[in-house]
Amino acid sequence: MQFKLQFAESEIPILAQGYKDALEKAALDAGKSIAAGDQSKTNLKAIYVWKTRDIRGMSRLLDGNTNAEITDILSLALSARTDRGALACLMGLEGVQVAVASAILTAIYPKRFTVIDFRSLEALGTKKDSLTISFYLEYLTFCRECARTNGVTLRD
Repeated sequence: MQFKLQFAESEIPILAQGYKDALEKAALDAGKSIAAGDQSKTNLKAIYVWKTRDIRGMSRLLDGNTNAEITDILSLALSARTDRGALACLMGLEGVQVAVASAILTAIYPKRFTVIDFRSLEALGTKKDSLTISFYLEYLTFCRECARTNGVTLRD
């Protein structure tokens, strides 16, 4: 898959500012808590709400997971040796597919992961109806290189 920025690289910092909000701050705080050992449903829900904007009560999908399952899967994702492994672990949770898994990992490891969604794909001149782990990893590689080349954070 070929990705191509649909705007000038110099615009990255300006455009990135438009995506910072209170839900993002709450999600990043929850991610820090998860990384520090608090793998609770409350922290996971904060990230889920940030990613989904809780449209139509989507965070209720997490209710299909027990607290023990959430703790176990978050712990497994944290200990995964590969990006693919971390994504695959998270997708074992009810209500978590690639896009939400990318948000969870971004909140926990913002220097290592970034979110994928239709907006970010449009910014790269790409449309994709269903996301796979392999596609996300290709996207992530592109985003890491773009961030490095332009001297911005991966989140930007």
